[in-house]
Amino acid sequence: MNRSDAVDGPASYAVAPEATVSDATVSDATGTDLLRLRRAIDLALRSPLPDPNPRVGAVLVAPDGTVVGEGWHHGAGTPHAEIEALRAAGPAAHGATAYVSLEPCNHTGRTGPCAVALAEAGVARVVFAQPDPNPTAAGGGDTLRAAGIAVSGGLLATEAEAVNRVWTRAVRLGRPYVTWKVAATLDGRTAAADATSQWITSPAARADVHRLRATCDAILVGTGTALADDPRLTVRDAEGRPTGRQPLRVVLGDRPLPETARLRSPEAETLFVPDHQPGRALAQLHRAGIRHAWLEGGATLAAAFLRDRLVDEVVVYLAPTLLGAGRPMVGDLGIGTLADAVHLDLVDVTRVGPDLRLTLAPAGREE
Repeated sequence: MNRSDAVDGPASYAVAPEATVSDATVSDATGTDLLRLRRAIDLALRSPLPDPNPRVGAVLVAPDGTVVGEGWHHGAGTPHAEIEALRAAGPAAHGATAYVSLEPCNHTGRTGPCAVALAEAGVARVVFAQPDPNPTAAGGGDTLRAAGIAVSGGLLATEAEAVNRVWTRAVRLGRPYVTWKVAATLDGRTAAADATSQWITSPAARADVHRLRATCDAILVGTGTALADDPRLTVRDAEGRPTGRQPLRVVLGDRPLPETARLRSPEAETLFVPDHQPGRALAQLHRAGIRHAWLEGGATLAAAFLRDRLVDEVVVYLAPTLLGAGRPMVGDLGIGTLADAVHLDLVDVTRVGPDLRLTLAPAGREE
């Protein structure tokens, strides 16, 4: 998504080429630049999670080293970080150096391009960390250079990208970043032979699921899971009450849900997508501004996403329990020999109550 609040069509989400930064650009930086840019990255962490705009922080520093303005993006529909900092600085922005965690945007949406705003304010130099991966909004650095402003880019880019890890990946892919979450026994069962599944994991693990759900834009299930389990798919507190921002609930498939289904409750918005092709469904969600999809469907839907190589992250909650029979965690992947197995890299292992939370990523995936 570009850093405007508008939702553009598919053409706006073409994968941008990886930005490159010359050694000369980075070598122009000083210790003060590092200090100020780290401050901008810290300010970006105050922004809400991408919604769908990225988290951005900005600092304006006068020629004598005085910080004259700071800002961060407060979410969709609010001014960008650079505009916040310019407003705080007022006339003192003239001749200042701007430090921004993400390359100033070069796109007009609900607001004008931040690169133009910085130039019009008389900023003398701009230092940014992460080059903008979005082809619609990228190019702010070039606009600033054309206006006679000194520009350094790419310094602390890795640190800055970590602030918007999922957003960056989604923009580069041109589709939502997909996290597949599954809770299973030690032998990989998500339900017993009699279909009972509540609860395989502990209250601590279930609370952790709600914490992570809250970081996503949408929660996906298929009609099979929706009909069999009648889930709520909301973010809830320890007492079971919906809390704060609720991700969009998305039901994939063409089987109708009864009017009494909990997914039809007003607790959160629900989108019904009558499509069995994961790629087409994700394209529709991306056009709607969804950048992080949390896949909680059953074995069949999980297998469909895995077969199409549309899973970017796996979060598995393993309970120290054995069933020996019952519903498997994933369906048929069309694999007939060990050589064709889906391999995952183990990113993190955390104990959550009596259970384990494993975070994994497809082996060999490049960010």
